[in-house]
Amino acid sequence: MIDKSSRYLPHSSTVLFFGGVILVGLGLYLMFLRPPLLPEDPRYMGTSLEEIRTRIPGLLLWLRRVFFVLGGYMTSTGLLTCYLAKTSFRTRVAGVTWIVAVTGLTSIGLMAAVNFIIASDFKWLLLLFTTPWVLSLWLFHQENRGTRTEIA
Repeated sequence: MIDKSSRYLPHSSTVLFFGGVILVGLGLYLMFLRPPLLPEDPRYMGTSLEEIRTRIPGLLLWLRRVFFVLGGYMTSTGLLTCYLAKTSFRTRVAGVTWIVAVTGLTSIGLMAAVNFIIASDFKWLLLLFTTPWVLSLWLFHQENRGTRTEIA
């Protein structure tokens, strides 16, 4: 039986929390550090940065704003994932595995998949960032078999 006391900290919860931290970090990167176009972006479009600037002069400013909004959503998703890991996932609320699986797929999973489609330079790193969701769900299943970790 799983101990739901405050001293119980399942590994699945810790790993999922780490996945949320990754999303927060990616969101902050999108908001404050990512340039509007990475070198791989014009390459994928078959054009140059100069041609984009000339033909669509407002695009780079617009993209900066789009990435700020997307980064905000990603940061929010990461914060909610951290909260979910420390609450509902930790106490094994009914249906929480489906929520964790779907949020992993629609957040970092979808981002990784699209980066493979566009042959991004960062596709393997983003695929690696999906690991906490997969691992936390596997650990959740294993912990359901009765293993647990006590907080010191």
